Amino acid sequence: MSDADLIAFSRRFGDLDFAPVQENGQRFVAGHPEIYIVSNVLGPDGQPIGSLGAGEAVWHTDMSYLKKPPKASMLFALEVPETGGDTHFSDMYMACERLPAALRERLAGLRVKHDGTYNSGGYVRAGVTPTDDPRTAPGQLHPLVCRHPETGRRMLYLGRRRNAYIEGLTLEESEALLDEIWDFATRPEIAWRHHWRVGDLVLWDNRCTMHRRDPFDATARRVMHRTQVKGEVPPAA
Repeated sequence: MSDADLIAFSRRFGDLDFAPVQENGQRFVAGHPEIYIVSNVLGPDGQPIGSLGAGEAVWHTDMSYLKKPPKASMLFALEVPETGGDTHFSDMYMACERLPAALRERLAGLRVKHDGTYNSGGYVRAGVTPTDDPRTAPGQLHPLVCRHPETGRRMLYLGRRRNAYIEGLTLEESEALLDEIWDFATRPEIAWRHHWRVGDLVLWDNRCTMHRRDPFDATARRVMHRTQVKGEVPPAA
């Protein structure tokens, strides 16, 4: 599938976002700003052609630090390592449903800050001054429990754990409650693992899933092209 094919297919689901600015600046395919490059490969100038390197990418929701995060993401595999680099997806519908009733009631009406300092690889985004105080870190507040605008089902909406903060709580209360929620949201029994092959295209609903990536050998090549469908403000439950 060519880059033009990827864009044409992605547009069947809606208008597309342009590639975000990450730790290496804005890395996109020349002539196709809708295609963001995820890669550890270095170009002829010795600079990375993409973002996120070869390390682990922690559990996250794509670009949830924005007021209107993308509603869907598509990732196309051009080059993959023999081992490592698998992507795991966690079901936020099921995570919400499995919460104890008392905990689910406690979350009603609460909002969580989705940090805009670090990306899923742990790198500081270009142009951002890092801070490890979640209360002052840049980011966007979203409801902890949302209702999917198309299915009507309730789901957790978490983003990333690092620098997350629940509005209105002390830092200690927020950290304790987030740890409890994340324990439910990242359990293996509600996750699916994808082992990549060249030519794979994976599409996911960015509103009701989280995902993470296994690390891989930094000397191996991994080149992925990603597109994202523009979204809307996550609705409260």
